Amino acid sequence: MREIADASGKQDEARNMPVWRVMLVDDHPLFREGLAAAVDLDDDFAVVAQASTGEEALAEAGRAAPDLVIMDLGLPGRSGIETIRCLLREHPHVRVLVMTMSEDDDNLLAAMRAGARGYLLKGAVREEILHALHTVGRGGAVFSPRMAESLNRLFTAVGAAPAKDAFPTLTAREREILDLLAGGLTYRQIAARLVVAEKTVRNHVGSIFTKLRVHDRATAIMLARNAGLGSG
Repeated sequence: MREIADASGKQDEARNMPVWRVMLVDDHPLFREGLAAAVDLDDDFAVVAQASTGEEALAEAGRAAPDLVIMDLGLPGRSGIETIRCLLREHPHVRVLVMTMSEDDDNLLAAMRAGARGYLLKGAVREEILHALHTVGRGGAVFSPRMAESLNRLFTAVGAAPAKDAFPTLTAREREILDLLAGGLTYRQIAARLVVAEKTVRNHVGSIFTKLRVHDRATAIMLARNAGLGSG
């Protein structure tokens, strides 16, 4: 933890932050070394583990307890997508940033549905990588410009259909709750609006996540808004 005092002797609270623990998962040692060097240049991060396969990543996550994981998709053996699913099932607090050569739309959507918070293409400069880590670490989502264009195209296609057609597996109540969620309401506000217990809302949201194959509220809201929900 770093602490910097200003001229008046007060601590700069903006810098009094815990260091984020980072794990790198890629089967190319030279790439991992270069990535580790870039990440370690930022004092907000510390590389605490590296892995070359999905199996190693899961073992290292249990040992090193990372906060953030940079994950390649093209791993030998267990795929990067499956590794993300297993990792977040065992360590739901971890936030995953994908960094890969793949520009495939299916991999992009699969990574999001598995729970990834970001998707960068290899070749990203150090500043872009560090910005992405900061964004994901704070709970946001980030994508390289090329992949953001792909997402926009994919979700525009989804949004062209009515919400009922876009989410056919949702019940009427689940769609109503997703609409309110996309509109910016909290679980408590939704419960008050629908005159139900907050626990009931959370149970419905859990079902929504399962049916949409997402792992977090941000991704569910993004899907909903691109389908036209949340604007009422």
